[in-house]
Amino acid sequence: MAWIRIAAVVGFLGVALGAFGAHGLRGKVPDKMLSAYETGVLYHLIHAVAILALALHAHREQRSVSAPAGAMLTGVVLFSGSLYLMAITGITRFGMITPFGGVAFLVGWSLVFVKLGRAS
Repeated sequence: MAWIRIAAVVGFLGVALGAFGAHGLRGKVPDKMLSAYETGVLYHLIHAVAILALALHAHREQRSVSAPAGAMLTGVVLFSGSLYLMAITGITRFGMITPFGGVAFLVGWSLVFVKLGRAS
């Protein structure tokens, strides 16, 4: 049940941060930074849905999804978070963090394949 709540919070924040970017940043940050921010929102929301799907699977099958869901959550924080910070502050060095979030996403999806992809 905890992962369902975490997915809800991640989804809520994705929508809120997306609205902030669309209404609060447009015209205030360079287009390149706004594009990076929008990429962060896209990956944030996609992985909120993925975490929710994992949580629902865990609830139905009584299986742990902590490893893949945790990796995806880490990806949201590192990947999307670094893009948000970079766009809002203009400090491009935050972009050095982004690939670590991408790797966390890849680990999460790999764990879905390895741990949940086999036939029951």
